[in-house]
Amino acid sequence: MNLVKRNTDNWLPSIFDDMFKTDWMDNGNSGMNRIGTSVPAVNISENDDAFHLEVAAPGKTKKDFNLELDNGVLTISSEEKREEEKKDNNGRFTRREFSYSSFKRAFSLPDSVDSEKISAEYKDGVLKIDLPKREDAKIQAKKMIDIK
Repeated sequence: MNLVKRNTDNWLPSIFDDMFKTDWMDNGNSGMNRIGTSVPAVNISENDDAFHLEVAAPGKTKKDFNLELDNGVLTISSEEKREEEKKDNNGRFTRREFSYSSFKRAFSLPDSVDSEKISAEYKDGVLKIDLPKREDAKIQAKKMIDIK
């Protein structure tokens, strides 16, 4: 259990924050919002040939992910539902548990990405997405020009 410091001088805004502020975006502090949904961390790197995204999502399978490219926006999403129930001999529930988790991240891709060559692989809890650059967008080697 965590202790939360409250401003006792002005209690009314605190009540409204608790009721209406759901922290869907979480300000980037912990990766968790107040309703317990986790948004996976994403590493983005770039080299001369491509951009690379790594999404930390352990415990999933490649079937759990949806990758969608629409109008230059890459959307990564996942949804998982689980349900378990145990019944006694009369068919009554003695225990029923269910859980649901989902996330969605969207990235605007630069014009330099060749959308036809995007590839993805899920291995060891990390979804790796390679976003190759178009040939004309790659950094060209330095070239000496002769003066006539």
